[in-house]
Amino acid sequence: MTAASLCFIFMRSETLWFSCRVETVRVMPLLEFLAGSISGALGLGVGYPLDTVKVRLQAQSVYKGIFHCVIKTYSHEGLHGFFKGMAFPVLTTGITNSLVFGCYSNALGYLTKSQRSRGKPASAAQVFTAGCFSGLVQVLVCAPIDLVKVRLQGQSTSARYRGPVHCVAVILREEGLRGLYRGGLALTLRDVPCYGLYFLPYEVTRKVLTQDGKEPGTFAILMAGGVAGVVTWSFATPMDVVKARLQMSGAGGREYSGVLHCMRVSVREEGVRVFFKGLLLNSLRAFPVNAVTFLSYESLMKIFYPPPASHSSQ
Repeated sequence: MTAASLCFIFMRSETLWFSCRVETVRVMPLLEFLAGSISGALGLGVGYPLDTVKVRLQAQSVYKGIFHCVIKTYSHEGLHGFFKGMAFPVLTTGITNSLVFGCYSNALGYLTKSQRSRGKPASAAQVFTAGCFSGLVQVLVCAPIDLVKVRLQGQSTSARYRGPVHCVAVILREEGLRGLYRGGLALTLRDVPCYGLYFLPYEVTRKVLTQDGKEPGTFAILMAGGVAGVVTWSFATPMDVVKARLQMSGAGGREYSGVLHCMRVSVREEGVRVFFKGLLLNSLRAFPVNAVTFLSYESLMKIFYPPPASHSSQ
């Protein structure tokens, strides 16, 4: 679940809950795709070191806490250790963003087609449903990308994979095509409801911070994105832990037979608090990632689509 994907939806779709009208669904122009790819890559780069620490804390029990993981990673692998596996998601962020944007826009357009002519805004339930649908579709396409990212992030000094292409080749050879979707059910249980949930706190916060009759400013957008990210990750983190453990189980980690088995074993050995490993890191990551992503996207869109010159009234 990326801030860049949601940035596309909020900044350009004009189908937002409460205040905006529902427009005809359209295909994303090239410049929007480019802006989303660049802003997504920037946001990904800012949050990636914390994401790597989070994945290692969730999937491996050798670390005593955040600082221990950071120190051990840096001492054994240097700064490079915090950016393992980043190339693959950076290269595919544009595809992910356009996929989420297109699915959300089309789903919301379909759900609201009967009220479009009356200018009635989309309801919270419609926004949630459209978000869930976009989350489901992106899981089907992006599960292998997420798996490769987690596998590369999780390996430390003994490098099993030389890079994303080699990682895919090894997984296909040793685990088959199904191996690329290991942890896919947990990813689905995480992303489908959370993509729907994200839209609701975003819209509430954005509306509170925006004066009536005015467009939301940069501060409102950044704060709304940050708040939405923190709220969403509070719900997403338990299944995020399960997902990371299932994805790493095929790479020398502990083997689990499925989601329920992973949950039972994790609770038995580490207690219920295991499901909140990485919550602090996810929350800390949400604000800077959203800030960089939304701000860079907005700036690029102003460059690509300059606002028309204002004319004084006669």
